[in-house]
Amino acid sequence: MLERIQKILSAAGVCSRREAEELILEGKVRVNGRVVSELGQKADPEEDVIKVGNRVVGRESGGKIYLLLNKPKGYVTTTKDPQGRKTVMDLLGRSRSSGIGARVYPVGRLDYDSEGMLILTNDGDFANAVMHPSKEVQKTYEVKVKGVMDDATLRRLAGGVRLEDGMTAPAKVRKLELTRANSWLEITIHEGRNRQVRRMCEALGHPVQKLKRTKVGPVGMGALPAGGYRELTPGEVRALLKAAGKEPEKQRAAV
Repeated sequence: MLERIQKILSAAGVCSRREAEELILEGKVRVNGRVVSELGQKADPEEDVIKVGNRVVGRESGGKIYLLLNKPKGYVTTTKDPQGRKTVMDLLGRSRSSGIGARVYPVGRLDYDSEGMLILTNDGDFANAVMHPSKEVQKTYEVKVKGVMDDATLRRLAGGVRLEDGMTAPAKVRKLELTRANSWLEITIHEGRNRQVRRMCEALGHPVQKLKRTKVGPVGMGALPAGGYRELTPGEVRALLKAAGKEPEKQRAAV
């Protein structure tokens, strides 16, 4: 239910309503990553992530953190890299000074040359529910491949492709754009094989030139810039757990 933000802050014990109004006017309050600087604006304390400075208002999840990162090319999806390459943790600032307040880990992987949506969390049960192959949570990618992929090849891609580790499950494939030299596709899969989309396209004679993950389950990145991150809303956390066939716990939903 939507409520005035100063009322939410007061009810959460952050400060009085008058003090909350001052914080808002000073630009110290954010809702879903956006600064709120005008009085009278509303938010839903059950659905929106409300912050005063680096403090999340109403978080009762026992320190559970759920982040959505738009990974650029040139970063590895790990907390450390023995080769000294940049990791996704560099994008978070690596420390508590970044405002995250806890150590988080990537959920699944995107390879070095791939871009797009990556979830990070310190909730192991959530990570396993979302990424375990048995849960069949869908992942959607925008893919640029070399050459013009004809309809027959698109059908083969959608029906399953034989790789060295076996036949892939059927995929959802949609043409986005064709040029003289390339094809832009939207591909949705639910398996978690290593570099699966790249290998599927290459097996059909169309090597991937660009790959960006745009959605995990029902949750997308929206307009999040490359290298940026934000907290998942409680509604998004619940939607991901629902997609994995897991009922959210009350304390987990209250991000």
